[in-house]
Amino acid sequence: MSEYKITEVTTAAQIKTFAKFPFKIYKNNPYWVPYIIADEIKAIDSKTNPAYTFCRAKFWLVYKDNQVAGRIGAIINTLYNEKVGEAIGRFSRAEFIDDPEVSSILFETAETWLRESGMSRILGPLGFNNLDHQGMLVEGFEYIAAVGSVYHMPYYKTHLERIGYAREIDWVEFRLKISEVPEKALRLNEVIQKRFKVRVLSFKTKKEMQPYTAKIFSLLNDAFEELPFVNPFPPDLIEFYANKYAGILVPRYVKVVLNAEHKVVAFIVSIPTISRAMQKARGRLFPFGIFHILRALKKPAEFELLLTGINPELQGQGISALLITELQRDMLKTNARWVETTGIFETNHKAIDHWKNYEHLQHKRKRCFTKSL
Repeated sequence: MSEYKITEVTTAAQIKTFAKFPFKIYKNNPYWVPYIIADEIKAIDSKTNPAYTFCRAKFWLVYKDNQVAGRIGAIINTLYNEKVGEAIGRFSRAEFIDDPEVSSILFETAETWLRESGMSRILGPLGFNNLDHQGMLVEGFEYIAAVGSVYHMPYYKTHLERIGYAREIDWVEFRLKISEVPEKALRLNEVIQKRFKVRVLSFKTKKEMQPYTAKIFSLLNDAFEELPFVNPFPPDLIEFYANKYAGILVPRYVKVVLNAEHKVVAFIVSIPTISRAMQKARGRLFPFGIFHILRALKKPAEFELLLTGINPELQGQGISALLITELQRDMLKTNARWVETTGIFETNHKAIDHWKNYEHLQHKRKRCFTKSL
């Protein structure tokens, strides 16, 4: 008879074990894309993640016969709860072997802590904020994960439903064919820029782009305000994510829209797909991981859309089409002809309808689950 034990993650060694556990779950899986272990450790550790200024969190490891068999985190985002007026807890980073006892222990532990902390409902998988881990893959297991998205084992959904979790909302993801920009679209871009007195800013070097990086992340506070699970980003958290992504941003695939006052009112961020490079890096930048990543960034095989943000006053005014067509023109200068979107809420019909104007494949779906506590 197997022996099970759950342990709260409190030491540096346990944090490292927690961060490395998915490498065991997905060993030899051709579709999972590893993150950089050092980045995950920084996100978990309260000493290095500024989100702990408005979040409380605990993490646990479960052992089966003295071997790590699963992990889970529980988060209370006080800023988000104040925004929505509800006592919501989040489960995060749940990974486990295909053993019902393991998943039951993990979720019971997370739920108990959240319930004792006054939470009335649990949602997840969700991270500290909307740039952290979000959603569980429920369709599209036969496709390699995008760096800005997630991958999970197919049996996870079955385990969650068994212990009483139901669907809250889904994200959908697309593959889009990059084709020549029609003259009509280019003329429309000129009309939009004149009508709203905006212009598109392109970059050749990181030095040119650097003054706008923090401004891009600052715009998220306005652009994403009405989306589910989103709360404002304090300045230190903006700096945290600006630093995290600065290394992989390629200037020519970042577009910024400025208004007449030279204020950033919209942006789109894309990168050459580095999923295969991240698999080769195996969770480490050094000594060789960085070379695989840099090579993929220089010679795009495909692209990935990481982020798009538009000031609410300009949403629905054609700015998104302006951004994507300007980006498309630079993508066409490469040999890459496909772009992967990250998750779009299934309720965001305008964005979904826009992507359906392209030759497309809606190939992945990830889910946020909910349960009353």
